[in-house]
Amino acid sequence: MASLTAGLAGSASVLIAARAVQGLGAAAIAPAALALALGLFPPGPGRGRVLGVWGAVSGAGGAGGVLLGGVLTQAWGWPWIFHSVALGTALVAVAVVALVPRTAGGAAGRFDLLGTVVVTVALTCLVWGLTTARGAGWTDAGVLGSLVAAAVLLAAFAVIELRRPDALLPPRLFTTGRVAAGNLLMALLGSVWIALFFFLPLYQQQVLGSSPLVTGAGQLPLAAANMLGAALAPRISRRIGATTTLTAALFTEAAGLLWLSRISAHGSYATDVLGPSILVGLGLSIAFVQLTSLSVEGVPPQDAGLAGGLVNTTRQVGGAIGLAALATLAGSVTARAAVHQPRLEALTAGYRTAFTVSASVMAATALLALFLARRAGPDTATPSTRQASDPQSSPPVPRTSADPADRPHHRHIPTRTGSTAMVTIDETAPAIARLSTTIDAPLTTVWALHTDIAAWPTWNPDIDQAELDGPLLPGRSFGWRTHGLDITSTVHELVPGERIVWGGPADGITGMHVWTFEQSGDHVTVRTEESWSGAPVEAAADELTKALHDSLENWLSHLKSRAEQPV
Repeated sequence: MASLTAGLAGSASVLIAARAVQGLGAAAIAPAALALALGLFPPGPGRGRVLGVWGAVSGAGGAGGVLLGGVLTQAWGWPWIFHSVALGTALVAVAVVALVPRTAGGAAGRFDLLGTVVVTVALTCLVWGLTTARGAGWTDAGVLGSLVAAAVLLAAFAVIELRRPDALLPPRLFTTGRVAAGNLLMALLGSVWIALFFFLPLYQQQVLGSSPLVTGAGQLPLAAANMLGAALAPRISRRIGATTTLTAALFTEAAGLLWLSRISAHGSYATDVLGPSILVGLGLSIAFVQLTSLSVEGVPPQDAGLAGGLVNTTRQVGGAIGLAALATLAGSVTARAAVHQPRLEALTAGYRTAFTVSASVMAATALLALFLARRAGPDTATPSTRQASDPQSSPPVPRTSADPADRPHHRHIPTRTGSTAMVTIDETAPAIARLSTTIDAPLTTVWALHTDIAAWPTWNPDIDQAELDGPLLPGRSFGWRTHGLDITSTVHELVPGERIVWGGPADGITGMHVWTFEQSGDHVTVRTEESWSGAPVEAAADELTKALHDSLENWLSHLKSRAEQPV
């Protein structure tokens, strides 16, 4: 309805108001769609493929929008940009009702009106200040006041969210998986993404003199590269690791943007735009898929929509801030250059500056991704191989646990202090299994049985031998034999009485195993999840997934049986 209103608008005010309502609709659609995708495809290779499709259609939609916009504008005029959206969303609505399975509603809660208003006003002040600085100057009182107001309001928003039970952005979300790292990197990617689709068509039209239709058609190679990269992203991640894939993608995009920074006022599409567009499309799509996966990694199903909404918001907010800053910078460079150079030369100088800064931002983001990946945990593709080969090199430290006196169910279990990073399984692995059981026994009994590695063969008939020299600590390796396989595992994370993570290689298969324990009254809930990756798993994913499931099911059954035996 908002798109139809925009197409029929007879004044700028009506058009702007309709666009605002469009934004509200889009802000609700994107996270809901991602939550549906995550709900229909649980963690594993299926989710990796669906995130690849998600990335492909997202990137292709951006480039395709430029193409379709050019066609419609040139053929029937700008209102049809909005009429086409109205028609398209109506068709999608019918398809959703007819084809998409219904999902259960989330828990009821109040809407965080105060937090929503504060953060919206804060971001509006920030973008307005950055945009106005081009004409008024950075020392203008209005610009400085707007930026200061943005800083104060963002700080107030953080305080509000910490204190509200139904927060718009609950702090718990940032203690799960690598949500914070993924969203920070996505905001930086978005700051360049939106600006790219702003400056590139302007260069083609204003400098190269292309028509709207030709400009739109010029985005097709970028869209094709985008779709190809998104389709390949899950496969590349499984082979070389998620962190390596993300870093390589960001550097690829940086290389393409640096190539664009060499555009000429007397250039052509073939020499100045085509090559870098393909590079940028490949890097952009692969990075988008990896960061989307990173931003929802380890998030429980009830928070999937929240995590999806957050990563979509950070991309859009990063894009708004990045576009405002880059447009201000490019406009300033063009204004200075216009004093001594022809108009086309001055425009090109501004666009070159925008692409140069964008390339620098992407290169810095790639380096930051390496740092954040190390802080957040080992690369999910080869965590155990790296630790097992040299268990003394940079061993991880366990997460901080609360004082035993503050945790009545864990009083008899010692705790250690250290990093708050959580290690998880490889969500892109071909074989993943998740199981749980409830045991009628004290937590101390269950934990002691599970972590007494040398005693495993006495209660688990699937294990022939197990050895651990010294105390059970992060970074220490132990050997064990099960189903004819000799395995060397390394402890990656240890939170006594709560969580233990180990991983190890065996016959070309890399396994990552996460165990969590939660006491409620006289019962203990034990949850386990394990991933297997490597060439043998890819060759027989279904068979090995079933074998993994059966193995964990037997393990839990034996643990429950032994823990519930009378003393």
